[in-house]
Formats: sequence, structure tokens, C-alpha cells
Amino acid sequence: MEDINKTAKIQFFFRPFSADPKVQVVIFVAFLVMYLTSLSGNATIAVTVQINNSLHTPMYFFLANLAVLEIFYTSAIAPLALANLLSMGKTAVSVTGCGIQMFFFVFLGGADCVLLAVMAYDRFIAICYPLRYTVIMNWPLCVQLMAGSLALGFLLSLPLTILIFHLPFCNNNEIYHFYCDMPAVMRLARADTHVHRTALYVISFIILSVPLSLISISYVFIVGAIVRIRSAQGRHRAFSTCSSHILVVLLQYGCTSFIYLSPSSSYSPEMGRVLSVVYTFVTPILNPLIYSMRNKELKDALRKALRKF
Repeated sequence: MEDINKTAKIQFFFRPFSADPKVQVVIFVAFLVMYLTSLSGNATIAVTVQINNSLHTPMYFFLANLAVLEIFYTSAIAPLALANLLSMGKTAVSVTGCGIQMFFFVFLGGADCVLLAVMAYDRFIAICYPLRYTVIMNWPLCVQLMAGSLALGFLLSLPLTILIFHLPFCNNNEIYHFYCDMPAVMRLARADTHVHRTALYVISFIILSVPLSLISISYVFIVGAIVRIRSAQGRHRAFSTCSSHILVVLLQYGCTSFIYLSPSSSYSPEMGRVLSVVYTFVTPILNPLIYSMRNKELKDALRKALRKF
């Protein structure tokens, strides 16, 4: 009972980006614009796929689910970050609140990474086995792959979050970040965090390296298949459906790998905070832009939808 009361009194605060209120307001406006752009862009993708029968294919099913994941992923971070910017770092969050945010961040981010690997597998089947595509990528399998992505994200996030928040913390802690990121929170613990850092590294390796390896293997076969296509138009079409996915993968995995797979001794709070802006705010904006610009079918569907309004 005493431990519960102590935990209830613990609060976390987030270090402001700047001591100048005017700079904080500028950053607030930038974050708000990025957040709203991300919400509108990803919602547009999801709704467009839903209302267009021509887009009811496995590729667009996964793309729509990726867009929905991005909406929830960004929304797990943005509201608290925006409130903190306006309050100059005076917005407090409880241990429970911090734990909930961390859980959803890892859960949705992990599911996002696994889903990108699923999307690579979908392109591999479509390009390497086009005649068997509809048989292999049937709807029950698509739903199972999507559910599996969410389940893996959940199963990796829950134990790690519980492990980290069993650490002892002081009553008032300033997190050198704009959300409850794992490395930043663990730096505040009043105990040895070697086991926790190891667990974080192992889970980060599973979430990042395993899906990335599967994506890389898929694209080795995809490139081989594209090279063998005789028609220049066929090669261009095959490449255009994959290039957008490759760009998203590079953005998503590049920054996260740098933060979570680097040795803890080389972790820089300032660099971690800057790179986090990329994959929590910038990448969710770029995903719908990349897919809509690189994909003719989606672009045409978006044009038709806009004409109706």
C-alpha cells in the first residue's frame, strides 16, 4: 500500500526545447501543423481506400491499415507534447500516464514495423507470383497478417513497459524529451538499469532487425523478377508500386534504428529528441504523400473523391 502511494506521488515533466517562450510557441505551431497534416493525410488515404471498390485489394488493405496505425501512433504522442510546449515544460504526467503513453508508442510503432514487412511480402507475391497472387493473398490471410502485426506489437510492448515502470524514480523527474521515450525515462531511474537496457535492445532488435531482414530478402527477389520483365512499361509499373514502400521503410527504420540499436553509451538525449521528431511527426506526414504521389491508382482515386466534394 505504501509503494502504491509513493508511486501515485511521482510525476514526470518534459524539458522544454527552449527557455524562450516565443521559440516554444513557434515549435508548438510547427508541431500542431504537422500533427493536423498527418491526421488529415492518413485519414484521407484510409477513407479513399474504403469508399473505392477498385482499391479493395490486399495492397491497399494494408496501406489503409498503415494509415490508421499512423493516426493512432501520432495521437499517442502529439497531445501531451503540444500541451507541454505551451506550458513551458510545466505539464506533469503521472507514472501511470507515462506508462500508458510508452505502451501505446511501442505497441503501435512495433505493429507499424511488422506491417511494413507484411507489405513487402505482399509486393513479393504480386511481382514474383502474379498468376497465383489472388489465391495466395486471400482475404482470410490478409486479416490474419494484420492481426498478427498488432499481436506482435502488443506482446513486445507490454512486458517491456511493465519492466521499466517497476524501476524506482524520484518524486519529480524531468525527462529530456517531449514524450515518455524508453531510453530517456530509464536515465531517471534510481537503480541499475542494465537488465532493462538489455531487454530494450533485444526487443528493439526483434521489432527492427527481423522485419527489415525480411523486407530486404523480399526485395532481392522482387528486383530479380523486375529485371526479367521484358516490357519497359511493366518494369516501370512494378517498380512504382515498390518504390513508395522502400522510401517509407528507409524513413521509418533509419531513425528508429539509430536510436534504439545504438550502444547506450553513445545515446545523446538531444539527438534522440531531434530524431524522434522525424519518426513521430514527419514520417506520418510523408507516408500518405509518398504513396499518393508514387501510386497512379491511388492518385486517380483521390482525384475522383475530391471532385465529389
